[in-house]
Amino acid sequence: MRGLQERGAVAALSRCRHRPLVATVAVAAVVIAADQATTSWALAALQRPEHLVGPLGLALQYNSGSAFSLFTGAGNWIVAAVMALLVAMCWLAWRARRLWVGVAYGLVLGGALGNLADRLFRGHHGDVVDFVTLSHWPTFNLADAAITVGVVTLIVMIVLRPASDFHHPSQASPEPPVPARSCPDASPRAPAHPPARRAGATGRQR
Repeated sequence: MRGLQERGAVAALSRCRHRPLVATVAVAAVVIAADQATTSWALAALQRPEHLVGPLGLALQYNSGSAFSLFTGAGNWIVAAVMALLVAMCWLAWRARRLWVGVAYGLVLGGALGNLADRLFRGHHGDVVDFVTLSHWPTFNLADAAITVGVVTLIVMIVLRPASDFHHPSQASPEPPVPARSCPDASPRAPAHPPARRAGATGRQR
């Protein structure tokens, strides 16, 4: 019975530990699918700029830089930087401790992969397809928006939450020593049976 209880506790702890990683993968998959679907729609439907409401509009543009048209013309360097970012984000997601941290990592990871897919598979000379316009703001796409939301979420939580809420401790880090009094085997045990009296001592007492 005790073995079954211990295995159940270990399984529950493992599920809790991997929930942030599952959230990262799920959110990243949703962001990639939504980004690629909206990009395909924009390429097929946007023949001229469209005004939606207020400062919001739609206009097809091709961006050789990073998110929000930053670092325009540095396509090769950006691809290398994105690959390094993906490796770092996967490692951080693996060590994530809180569910919301996994969600934020998923937004950044999905946005980066969505833009990388544009560069590698869209056939526009490595350019990213942007189509959302705002007044006094660079044109962007859904992947850029996901990256922005994820980064802002991480920054806010870094300011508001302790660092221990983000990642599990490294496997190589030593565990703190356990006090002897907290260990059930550390306290002296009472003898199972009282010691038998010797016959000579019993005679003297009489």
